[in-house]
Amino acid sequence: MKKLVLASGNLGKLREFQALLAPLGWDVIPQAELSVPEADEPHCTFIENALAKARHAAAYTGLPALADDSGICVSALLGAPGVHSARFAGAPKSDERNNALLVEKLIGEEDRRAHYVCVLAFVRNAEDPQPIIAEGEWHGHIIDTPRGADGFGYDPYFYLPQMEQTAAELEPALKNTLSHRGSAFRQLLARLQLES
Repeated sequence: MKKLVLASGNLGKLREFQALLAPLGWDVIPQAELSVPEADEPHCTFIENALAKARHAAAYTGLPALADDSGICVSALLGAPGVHSARFAGAPKSDERNNALLVEKLIGEEDRRAHYVCVLAFVRNAEDPQPIIAEGEWHGHIIDTPRGADGFGYDPYFYLPQMEQTAAELEPALKNTLSHRGSAFRQLLARLQLES
């Protein structure tokens, strides 16, 4: 197995990436197991934050690194919470508080369109001059009452009209097929296969 450090402490993301990358021979190791501190995410774009996190993890470990920066962008909130999705309600991170704040900010709003964004950054080493960048989106609507027990983050409130379910109601395999992360991953996989 080839070792790859995942520049994230999010257990939901770790499970998803382990499931997606194991069949390709990658052993995905969370950065915490290698004593990598969380990287700063000072940038206003998903791409810049993902790349900063990947380079940070690769520099600490000497291993190839994969980072994602993802979040939800809500039309009525002019794209917020965007890159601040994980800490929308402030520190410490809390899915429950983030979702409560999102629903509160949408009171009285008719436009409930939202989309998840995922940007993946893969670096072979910390100084990689040609990182692989992949981006995916997943479109839906925000609902007021949570539904479903699977997923994480905003998934219980992210309703998919074509499926008549929230992201948290989908089977994990189906979610991986449809999601922003799944879309970005397929792009990443296509690029990685060109190199092997």
